[in-house]
Amino acid sequence: MEPQILKALLLTSIAGLSTTIGSLIGLIFRRESSKFMSSVLGFTAGVMIGVSFFELLPSGFAEIGFSKASAAFLVGFIFIFLIDYFIPHEYIGQKERITDKTSKKLYRTGLFVALGIGIHNFPEGMATFYSSLVDIRIGIAIALAIAIHNIPEGIAVSAPIYMSTGSRGKAFLFSFLSGVVEPIGAILTALILLPFLNSQILGYLLSGIAGLMVFISIDELLPVSKSYGYSHIPIVSFIVGMIVMILSLILLK
Repeated sequence: MEPQILKALLLTSIAGLSTTIGSLIGLIFRRESSKFMSSVLGFTAGVMIGVSFFELLPSGFAEIGFSKASAAFLVGFIFIFLIDYFIPHEYIGQKERITDKTSKKLYRTGLFVALGIGIHNFPEGMATFYSSLVDIRIGIAIALAIAIHNIPEGIAVSAPIYMSTGSRGKAFLFSFLSGVVEPIGAILTALILLPFLNSQILGYLLSGIAGLMVFISIDELLPVSKSYGYSHIPIVSFIVGMIVMILSLILLK
């Protein structure tokens, strides 16, 4: 297997399995710091928006032109919207998690969140893998952003399952399974789609990935970041994330 493919698979695995970090946080602390979570989610949104508009879309424009890249961006945006619409998931700390009192309901909540996150992680794995093949620095930036935003997802899975069953092993297992879908998506992409890869397809994919990441940022990360009750922390963290991403792209060029 070529070194570039191995690097892409490694980055995707790191990004996906970062849910286990969130799982450990959920098992150790039981209640996360709301200020920390608000900051992390806002920062991650800034990183994702930054890499989408300053790297992925410009690369798409260069490969296939403005009109086609813009259309691919909208397709990616709508695609992840449909997944989110039909199979939604939430972070711990949101309304359902606070009001659920019974163990059975908490356990069911954790399982549904794990399923939803797993399905969402599949296209994210494809995004990280393809981006890493095109340019390893873009892949690193996307893997970092996805890894950070997967941490609270790990908490969202492990905490309710642990609180309802008292089993650390079961809570960790479901969190791990929801994250391992990401490298599985990358492996299937490598086996099935890699032979058809060319510059035109990459242009469409990079633009579509940008749409996917922008949707995650504005529909998921920023609203949840603000849901913790802080009005300025999310936007300040967002700006910091944008600045960090821009500086990293400059340094990596």
